[in-house]
Amino acid sequence: MLDVSHKENWLGRDVERVEDAALLTGRGRYMDDLGTRPGTLHMAILRSPHAHADIVSINCSSAQQLTGVAAVLTGEDITKYTTSLVVGVKAPVTCWPMAVGRVRYVGEPVALVVARDRYVAEDALDLIEVRYETRTAVVDPLAAMEDGAPLLHDGFARNTASDRSFRYGDPESAFAAAAHRISLSMHYPRNSCTPIETYGLVAEYDPGEDAYDVLANFQGPFSIHAVISRALKVPGNRLRLRTPPDSGGSFGIKQGIFPYIVLGAVAARVSGKPVKWIEDRLEHLMASVSATNRATTLTAAVTPEGRITALDWDQVEDCGAHLRAPEPATLYRMHGNLTGAYDIPHVRVRNRVVVTNKCPTGLNRGFGGPQVYFALERLVQRIAVELGLDPLAVIRRNLVPTGAFPYRTAPGALLDSGDYAGTLEKGIAEGGLAELLARRDAARAEGRLYGIGYAAAVEPSISNMGYIATVLTPAERKKAGPKNGAQATATISIDPVGSVSAHVASVPQGQGHRTVIAQVVADAFGLAPADIRVNAEMDTAKDAWSIASGNYSSRFAGAVAGAASLAAKRLAERLARIAAAQLNVPPDEVVFAGGKLAAKGNPGNALSFSRVAALSHWSPAQLPDDTAPTIRETAFWTPPELTAADDADHINSSLCYGFIFDYCGVEIDRDTGEIHIDRYVTAHDCGTILHPGMVDGQIRGGFAHALGAALLEEYAYGPDGSFLTGTFADYLLPTTTEVPEPVIIHTQTPSPFTPLGAKGVGEGNCMSTPACLANAVADALGVADIRLPMVPSAIAALIQGEERPAPEGLKARSNAPKATGAKGEKMMRGEGRASIGAPPEKIWAMLLDPKTLESIIPGAHGVEKVSDTHFRADVTLGIGPVKGRYRAEVTLSDLDAPKAVTLGGKVEGNLGFGGGSGRITLTPDAKGGTDLSYTYEAFVGGKVASVGGRLLDGAAKVIIGQFFSALARRAGGSGGAASGPGLLARILSLLSLFSGSKGDGK
Repeated sequence: MLDVSHKENWLGRDVERVEDAALLTGRGRYMDDLGTRPGTLHMAILRSPHAHADIVSINCSSAQQLTGVAAVLTGEDITKYTTSLVVGVKAPVTCWPMAVGRVRYVGEPVALVVARDRYVAEDALDLIEVRYETRTAVVDPLAAMEDGAPLLHDGFARNTASDRSFRYGDPESAFAAAAHRISLSMHYPRNSCTPIETYGLVAEYDPGEDAYDVLANFQGPFSIHAVISRALKVPGNRLRLRTPPDSGGSFGIKQGIFPYIVLGAVAARVSGKPVKWIEDRLEHLMASVSATNRATTLTAAVTPEGRITALDWDQVEDCGAHLRAPEPATLYRMHGNLTGAYDIPHVRVRNRVVVTNKCPTGLNRGFGGPQVYFALERLVQRIAVELGLDPLAVIRRNLVPTGAFPYRTAPGALLDSGDYAGTLEKGIAEGGLAELLARRDAARAEGRLYGIGYAAAVEPSISNMGYIATVLTPAERKKAGPKNGAQATATISIDPVGSVSAHVASVPQGQGHRTVIAQVVADAFGLAPADIRVNAEMDTAKDAWSIASGNYSSRFAGAVAGAASLAAKRLAERLARIAAAQLNVPPDEVVFAGGKLAAKGNPGNALSFSRVAALSHWSPAQLPDDTAPTIRETAFWTPPELTAADDADHINSSLCYGFIFDYCGVEIDRDTGEIHIDRYVTAHDCGTILHPGMVDGQIRGGFAHALGAALLEEYAYGPDGSFLTGTFADYLLPTTTEVPEPVIIHTQTPSPFTPLGAKGVGEGNCMSTPACLANAVADALGVADIRLPMVPSAIAALIQGEERPAPEGLKARSNAPKATGAKGEKMMRGEGRASIGAPPEKIWAMLLDPKTLESIIPGAHGVEKVSDTHFRADVTLGIGPVKGRYRAEVTLSDLDAPKAVTLGGKVEGNLGFGGGSGRITLTPDAKGGTDLSYTYEAFVGGKVASVGGRLLDGAAKVIIGQFFSALARRAGGSGGAASGPGLLARILSLLSLFSGSKGDGK
């Protein structure tokens, strides 16, 4: 007999993930796994090597004539079919998906080629000739606001897209009355999550319908659907946007694919065929999106006991070259909870949004949170140090009281639920803080560097769309119209045999959507999760969705799973009425359990679920009066707590707020500066836990990302805007070897605002961990200024001071002349020697002979003699995984025939630029040959610099060897090996070898 007294519930259990069987056996269906229609063409993108330059001319004729090329498009062509992308603020500024007239960051699209395959498309890129006139670049956001700084957009005075000030409470009085005023200035670096799968899309255009169909690994939010359709100049119902079944990670990054969707759609329209594009890794690092870098000065008004009464935030947000939607979301997402986990009644804020010559920013895991909490939690630690207090005591003293929830913060956030003090105490007890403190005391007694750091944070989830509008003044908001709230959508369907399917408008990237939704629906119907089929693909032409749909802001557990629960419960209510009529009991006496619908008081009186569920298909006339069919139910859920910003700029910027308390012990190697994490404890309250294993997996994932941000990762730019970290050898990521296992502790205070009581948990450690680790390092070293990433060289400098210059007698000898490159470009210097079995006179003549040079310069297509001291060369050279074609100009000076000559030159191609000079000295040896020695100094900029000095110097060493070996053979001598790193210095196209970086993986 059916036991209805012990109904099996699936939520809250570690059921096996539905997704894993396919993924672990290589049967995932990712973007590049899916087939394409016959005739599909392939797109490749030519990108700017300069951070800031006017486009003087683009010659595409040779590329257009290449066999297999269907279309070549420039920015001017794109403007014929599109309108400007939406800019994140009201300003007379355009934002095109491809450069029009001017490039503003390294990697900005300049042209695209559509061809029969990617290989032909890449070859055609090399044939496009672009002439640039460079401008001065600006990469520091504070410098960008200064008078006289290079201006990126005429509509942004002083490169400032927005400058807004806010005041909550009475901060002036609080600061005037404060016993202490404690301040810190911080610079949060630019970094990014880096999913294994890069951007990808297939776009089609139907001229009969004037409609676009795009398959892309776009994660949402689907508010961008309107941005794309507007850019393509079609109504929303003429843009079908679909997603593949699987996505190889996103972490917010894949929201940034939308400008490429526009480019791919236009390419399909012009070529008349479907167009496919898969981004390569160099392109992704250089020109997808990253988190914002932020300069913050944060000041607190503090009592003698360490109680914070007021905060003064001054934030300068660097959004890169263009302010693309949804930016400045990163700055304003945290606006309502700028007080963090603390009860601080008075707040003053100044927010400035700045553009610089760097890649535009976008969503990134934890977006906005890492920047806020690094400032706030570092300041809390400094308050404790300067007042001689225990940092833990300062945290305790300022936490929002347990009985105060729902708690309204000064800027307007409504913290839904929590027991912050209880979670903190549980974390201390179960995580072993007492043991860590004892270890610190013992280590310090032995002279070792050991520190303990703390961080407390609230983790917002389920964003209020209205928070972005806070960048506008109240008057501007009224004129623009209301914008607020959140929405989640889920559809439950029952087929004619009673099988249950579910669809959610949230694109998963590894979070386990199918597993959890199956648990939710199974609980509602008394079935097993294996009985539920879940579809998480997205098709805007067929599926129920809203502009708030998508997988972002940790919305899944609280919003999406909640919407699925609502839809399932509505169907369950109707099924109960149907069953009640047949079981002859009231509907509230019907119980769902074990695949049956049974009478609560008489379990033997039962019907199979499939029989009742299928009745709407087979015999709808038998449905009780006023009972709708049970074929399908779609739930649209929106919480009333997410209202628009008021006239005083108060905003509840998210619906739910989890709580995190972290602490860690670290030991630092006094000699190397290496940081060893002894133990890391993270205590979380994310409301109701739906699947414990996946919650812990999200915490571990966020911790790993945060570890990279804290210790390794930074998108580095030279002062000229050159991107310097274009490979994973230069942009270092943590691996499993570097990521310790955190101690994870849970408490649960369900949210009163979500259907299942769940809150977000996937982003929290990205917010708390960098600050926690920095506080531990500050505690170990006794320093105030800690900058991320905390690489060993930076920490060693804090321990030992900056490295002193070598004594005069030990300085490296070099007579290399000064290079002509701009300050900050990737500089390379070197010297070397070679023995050649020919007299100096012969070698001198060869060095000045164009035909000889053409035969010995690696990759040369031709050397033209303009004058006796001026040559032009055309070469194709590569560095590491990249290759390109370049134009070189070489001049000779300081001629001392046949003894010495200085070669100077510059080189430019679509993939990079460079220049330099080198001094070659020819000395006769005792055997009738020549000892050749050289010194050089060279620079490179643009995309080529992104491959890093390590590859550049290595490639230089190889090519200089090739050059002198060829010279020796040509001279008829035996030829000695050239020594020393590097290359003749950009001196010739052989220096042009330095310009061999391509964002296409070729």
